[in-house]
Amino acid sequence: TLSPLKNPQGLGLSSHLDGLREENAKLKYRLNVLKRSLQEERSQCSKTMMNINQRLQEIFGEAIREACPDLENPPLAVTPNQQAKFGDYQCNSAMAMAQMMKSKGLKVNPREIAENIQKNIPDNELIEKTEIAGPGFINVHLKRSFVSKLLTNLLLNGVQPPPLESKKKVVVDFSSPNIAKEMHVGHLRSTIIGDSMCRLFEFLGYDVLRLNHVGDWGTQFGMLIAHLQDKFPNYLTVSPPIGDLQAFYKESKKRFDEEEDFKKRAYQCVVKLQSKDPAFIKGWNLICDVSRNEFQKVYNCLDIQIIERGESFYQEKMTAVVKEFEAKGLVEMDEGRKIVFAPGQQIPLTVVKSDGGYTYDTSDLAALRHRLFDEKADIIIYVTDSGQGTHFQVVFAAAQMIGWYDPNVTRVEHAGFGVVLGEDKKKFKTRSGDTVRLMDLLDEGLKRSMEKLKEKDRDKVLSTEDLTKAQRSVAFGCIKYADLSHNRINDYVFSFDKMLDDRGNTAAYLLYAFTRIRSIARLANIDEAALRKAAETTEVLLEHDKEWKLGKCLLRFPEILQKILDDLLLHTLCDYLYELATTFTEFYDSCYCIEKDRKTGEVVKVNMWRMLLCDATAAIMAKGFDILGINPVSRM
Repeated sequence: TLSPLKNPQGLGLSSHLDGLREENAKLKYRLNVLKRSLQEERSQCSKTMMNINQRLQEIFGEAIREACPDLENPPLAVTPNQQAKFGDYQCNSAMAMAQMMKSKGLKVNPREIAENIQKNIPDNELIEKTEIAGPGFINVHLKRSFVSKLLTNLLLNGVQPPPLESKKKVVVDFSSPNIAKEMHVGHLRSTIIGDSMCRLFEFLGYDVLRLNHVGDWGTQFGMLIAHLQDKFPNYLTVSPPIGDLQAFYKESKKRFDEEEDFKKRAYQCVVKLQSKDPAFIKGWNLICDVSRNEFQKVYNCLDIQIIERGESFYQEKMTAVVKEFEAKGLVEMDEGRKIVFAPGQQIPLTVVKSDGGYTYDTSDLAALRHRLFDEKADIIIYVTDSGQGTHFQVVFAAAQMIGWYDPNVTRVEHAGFGVVLGEDKKKFKTRSGDTVRLMDLLDEGLKRSMEKLKEKDRDKVLSTEDLTKAQRSVAFGCIKYADLSHNRINDYVFSFDKMLDDRGNTAAYLLYAFTRIRSIARLANIDEAALRKAAETTEVLLEHDKEWKLGKCLLRFPEILQKILDDLLLHTLCDYLYELATTFTEFYDSCYCIEKDRKTGEVVKVNMWRMLLCDATAAIMAKGFDILGINPVSRM
């Protein structure tokens, strides 16, 4: 009975097996053809910039799956190499994989894993060679010809964002000052950080709604309207000349605290306002308008686009929100208050006060609901100081509990920031201990930047118009950059001297560097058309170490933006721009872009591929500035 098994031909399996083998070979061949055409498509370089890090992750992801098919969710770590002599990028997955296997009782040397990954790297368009170093690092050397192609693509098509899988709707809630109060440095941080986040999402192709959640409703309006009636009794027919709303607010607060009759009237005014009495709505609108005009002055200086949608917008929507929580049995009574406990949170939300009024908790829930269901947002970001972190955590937890959104599908996040400190490391205040008015601060910035420009004798070479442009560019650019170049989570020391210093990682340094780079072509009499033609016909050579270093640095731009998209930390972009500027300086000092006659100073030779590297650097810097909300000028 065993004889047929010894001779399997007799079982007719052979032809079946041969057929399968042949089929398999055909499929493999077709798969390789598909892979090759996909690669060719890639190397034709679409108009968008390639994220090299992401592409390497795809390549190593495939190699790791082939090398260790049994390992679930193997760690994928690809980073730029810190030391150029070891290569351009590094894959550090092998060590972490060895740890994973060890926890499953398998003892494998990470170097062996690295070798196995290396063997399985699929054919690709960008890796020249890989080497294994130390305990299992895989060093990656990129193909210079491929990097050169990507740079040509950048020069021909401009700085285009990587393709988006789907156009998502993003709501960013930022700035959000209070009506009848001055905007202070906390609002300045929120305004600058929020605007830059919006600019990033807009550049990447998202649909962005910029919202100003102003404090335009609440009991303080009762005392303001009562004071308005006393001070300007004919306010309904003659627009009241409220010059200083701050002083107006302080007067009404003083009366509210000291005069019992006034206090009663103020409460009656709140009731009238809430019942939408036209005379009171008019008074409320007048006060809001005075504030709006003040805010707008700041927004104009800083070039901020934002849509106002204050707390008053959500008044009608709060009742429905409370009812929804009650209908699901999520509301508890607590000494006359209606409260909601969210899972995993120590503090409850108060949705109705004991006097029947609503709170910040209620209006924030109503705003979140509106953004999710009416605006249909996929991503919602709140840019406020870190002190409000716990509050938002509870609001988000309550919204998830009631089923408004799933955090795996919709991204709702609080991007908090630290406080602004004076140079004495204490809270930023004026000498008399008041909060610093934002307009005063911006005016001071203009004054200081003009002094700086005159110190450099720029007033002697620039026209009055160009000088004013440079003054605004430096003043507001420096204020924004000083804020954005610090990790937003930390407290930040406000110092004009530091931010206007043109050495080190400051906007002053970067703006000067940018102007210098832009002037290289001008001084060599090379116009836009000549650069354009060169980009079409001249290969960007990367033979010199400093050319290679600059070329790679330029192409890291998409991965920098991807990182910020993940963690919303904009200082990464500032660090990158500073690194790019210093890398450019190294290149410019070592590689002649233009060669001049020593005696006559005449240009005798233009190294066009290096001029193209200058052009690419200026293009990336300009786009980086744009995302940071900084407006460079052509002459400085």
